[in-house]
Amino acid sequence: MDKTFYRDVLGNFSLETLIPNSEDKVFINDVIYTELSKGIVSNVSKNKYIDIIKKLTKEGAEGIILGCTEIPLLVQQNDVTIPVFDTTTIHATEAFNFVTKE
Repeated sequence: MDKTFYRDVLGNFSLETLIPNSEDKVFINDVIYTELSKGIVSNVSKNKYIDIIKKLTKEGAEGIILGCTEIPLLVQQNDVTIPVFDTTTIHATEAFNFVTKE
């Protein structure tokens, strides 16, 4: 989340990127590495992720980038009211489209 990849690319389109606060970043990373990467999907963690998304929405976020392959195991579009972007699906779809072009 602290890397500038998304901020740099989205900034080229005049889009501002918000990131969770330090405490929320620690929680997000802990869940990824201690739960999701081990196949553990907890409703407690899901609800906290949704709370973090709501907090970002109040700060002005209009969409959420699910920038880690495991996060969509926990949060899906129907869990929140703003658009979520599952980067795993986006990359896989674009890779498929690229290799199947005529």
